[in-house]
Amino acid sequence: MSLINQEISEQPNVIAALLEQNINEISDAIKAYDPQFVLIVARGTSDNAANYAKYIFGLHLGLPVMLAAPSLFTLYNASLKLSRALVIGISQSGRSDDILAVIDGAKAAGALTLSITNDPESPMATKTDYHIDIAAGAEKSVAATKSYTAQLSAIALLTARLSDDPQLMTDLISVPEYVSQVLGQTSPIERYAERYRYMSRFAVIGRGVNYSTAYEISLKIKELCYIPGEEYSEADFRHGPIAMIEQGFPIILVMPDGKTYDTLLDLLQVLHGKGAECLMISNRPDGLDYVQYGFELPMMPEWVSPIVSVIPGQIFAKSVAVVRGHEVDTPRGLSKVTVTL
Repeated sequence: MSLINQEISEQPNVIAALLEQNINEISDAIKAYDPQFVLIVARGTSDNAANYAKYIFGLHLGLPVMLAAPSLFTLYNASLKLSRALVIGISQSGRSDDILAVIDGAKAAGALTLSITNDPESPMATKTDYHIDIAAGAEKSVAATKSYTAQLSAIALLTARLSDDPQLMTDLISVPEYVSQVLGQTSPIERYAERYRYMSRFAVIGRGVNYSTAYEISLKIKELCYIPGEEYSEADFRHGPIAMIEQGFPIILVMPDGKTYDTLLDLLQVLHGKGAECLMISNRPDGLDYVQYGFELPMMPEWVSPIVSVIPGQIFAKSVAVVRGHEVDTPRGLSKVTVTL
């Protein structure tokens, strides 16, 4: 078994263990600090997790979220007014120099700092005021899988603990079972993958809380399959990029039941009419008449669905890479820790 297969299969247990963590000290400190906004700094897969936080912090906590531009700190030496900010660094390794520079600048500006990493001894974990260890265990495959869903789960857990709504924690407790269900139903994806052996381009579309999922699935396909592709919000896609659609253009739509479903279903129908080759990740059957393949999800609250809906995308990216003859654990040109300034 490849490392990535093993790590994908570990996700239910990793998420279940993370959700049992006691982060009351952290949530109490954030409530006492009463931030006016959140600044999140991350790169790569972790940046996609940050995008998820942007939506659920706003949705459930009323907190506006900005994604940091690290070069403001590392190249331009800017001083930002962060004295009422909660600044969160998200990193699998906790060792990226540019993210550490933002944390240093935030602390100097009087911000409350929190890190979410897979290494409690990392520089980021020891620099910040508080730290959440995603405790995913060593992730040896270069392409992140279990660390990504663990990061999402940590963000969701923090949201639930900061919220006054006890239903959020109830929603979260079922997530490991949802992930297990999806993993038990993904064997057809390995058969579908053969159809996409010679795929030369693609797009992935989501919206709202699953905007992050579109980005993460697209990243996994690029990392593992070396195929150029784009990721879009459904709304942004209609503002120009839809013009590139022609017969057979492969598009993955992430569209679980929720507030964004109807607009995505409408777009799916439009894309089908233009001859696109559509794949759907959903827990509703309405769109099956318009797709080549549908990846079935269990019914669940929309806000936790990104932790689950990314799983078919992970399997698809890995499976297409295999049929194309690529090494899935060590993609060319990549390393587990990427140093950027």
